[in-house]
Amino acid sequence: MLTRPHALLPVPWPAFFVMLLACVVPPLLAFNLSPSATLFNQLAALAGWGSVLILLAGAAPRLRPSAALVAMLMLALAPMVSHFWTGLPLSLALSNTALLGGATLLLMAGEGASPGARLAWFEILCWGLLLAGLLSVVVSVVQVFVPQWADGTVIARSGVPGRAVGNMRQPNHLASLLMWSCVAAVYLVEAGTRRLPLGRVWVLGLPAVLAALIFAVVLSGSRTGVIGVLILAIWGALDRRMLRASRLALLATPVMLGLCWGGVALWSASSGHALGVESRLAEGAGSPARLAILANSWALLKHNPLWGVGWGEFNLAWTFSEFAQRPVAFFDHCHNLPMQLAVELGLPVSLTILGLLSWSLWRAFCLSTQASDVGLAVMRRCAFMLVLMIGLHSLLEYPLWYAYFLLPTAFAFGLALGDDDEPQVTAVATPSSAGVALAPLLGLGGMVLALGVVFAVWDYHRVVVIYAPGANAAPLAERISLGQRSVFFSTQADYAAATSLESGPEALAAARRSGHQLIDARLMMAWAKSLHAVGDDDKARYVVDRLREFHNASAAGFLGECEVPELTSLQLFQCQAGPQTLDWRALR
Repeated sequence: MLTRPHALLPVPWPAFFVMLLACVVPPLLAFNLSPSATLFNQLAALAGWGSVLILLAGAAPRLRPSAALVAMLMLALAPMVSHFWTGLPLSLALSNTALLGGATLLLMAGEGASPGARLAWFEILCWGLLLAGLLSVVVSVVQVFVPQWADGTVIARSGVPGRAVGNMRQPNHLASLLMWSCVAAVYLVEAGTRRLPLGRVWVLGLPAVLAALIFAVVLSGSRTGVIGVLILAIWGALDRRMLRASRLALLATPVMLGLCWGGVALWSASSGHALGVESRLAEGAGSPARLAILANSWALLKHNPLWGVGWGEFNLAWTFSEFAQRPVAFFDHCHNLPMQLAVELGLPVSLTILGLLSWSLWRAFCLSTQASDVGLAVMRRCAFMLVLMIGLHSLLEYPLWYAYFLLPTAFAFGLALGDDDEPQVTAVATPSSAGVALAPLLGLGGMVLALGVVFAVWDYHRVVVIYAPGANAAPLAERISLGQRSVFFSTQADYAAATSLESGPEALAAARRSGHQLIDARLMMAWAKSLHAVGDDDKARYVVDRLREFHNASAAGFLGECEVPELTSLQLFQCQAGPQTLDWRALR
């Protein structure tokens, strides 16, 4: 069998390259087409990890019922339940089900694989995460120091001058990837040192790699990244089974953070170049907008404690509920995973899911401390750290709603939860009669994901022509009609219909469908005008009242008409008080 030269474990070439592509391409892909800036990144993750599932089927893992699996199955069912219960558009339900279904299969595959296969797969995962992180360091340096090199196709342009956003175009996502890369580097050093005759030479490079990754964290200005660096140091302080050199490197990460920050600040002061990270970190650890959205979410939960508002319905419920104090930005998530699940699924279901996941995380931690085999123990601890890092990030953001974070997390979680048999150094593809029942499911699921991505790329272009028409494009109304027949992206065509077609029943129906995805000021104005056009002025005024709460600049002209003396006599609908109470469900 062909194996990689100097491999820590014998691994087939196809598995090595497919995993590398699954880890590296999604976060490094900069090319995008309107209206979505990160869709191709997510599709690349689904295609890559779908291919991984096909290869994992060859490893014939065994089906192992577990608490984590039950939780993932409950989550995977939620979008379709919401479709039939709350009217979540089928396109959104299907895309969410595909993502959560793929994550469930990866969890099953990782948890059911043999110990030797888990070691081999985790090693490749770490190589992929490390390479993705190091390449993201290059992207970050270009975005901050030579932004003119960022062409938007190979390297994404930063929306904030002097701040790195990576090719995922979000500083916090960049920071989370870099933290994963730090964990991957530690694992590769630990595993290489223990297995190779000259392995201890690897330790010498660990501080340099960690410093480079932390330097990019500084360039991102992510406060989540700063917290991640502190977690690395705590890991180094508490994990006494780690090599002394690795522990010292991790303990030194806060010092690296301070030195990198000082160096970048010195460069900014001496060169006169603005540094976007300075203003971001100067805001401190808290965020008034995040605290406000959490307070609003708590109010929503108190009104919907048993069954929630429905999967994917947070944005609609929050936007059209009255709040005396709400953040002025439009949020489609409450930026806290437990609260998000509680608001959308209700307390009984969400607490069950969170309880199962928390128990599984605790079990993964216990297994990482109890493993007798050194190699398996290192793998378990590092896999646990990958899950812990993104889990803590999910208390402040919503990274697990993105395929390039959710799918690797599910796989790492499964690897951390696998059985504790004595590991055998085997190839990834090891036939086993015990795993026959699960292998066809993984293979079929992987093929569905991979082929589904090919269809999704074609399907997406039916929406792209609405926002970026070519020279010989059809009329707008025809392009919108075609986009509304999209399987996965019809709500984005509905947005165009709601905001560009003449106010009336057709535009109103499109606004209601699009409102399940993301609502902004432009959509709210179009929504109110269409409600007025069909004679439903009470709802129209209620929408306008909610619009006023956002104090959005783009609505100033629409609302400012109420202050024009010449228009006062017209009794414009948006200038009259709306109903005191109206349930948000009346607008969906």
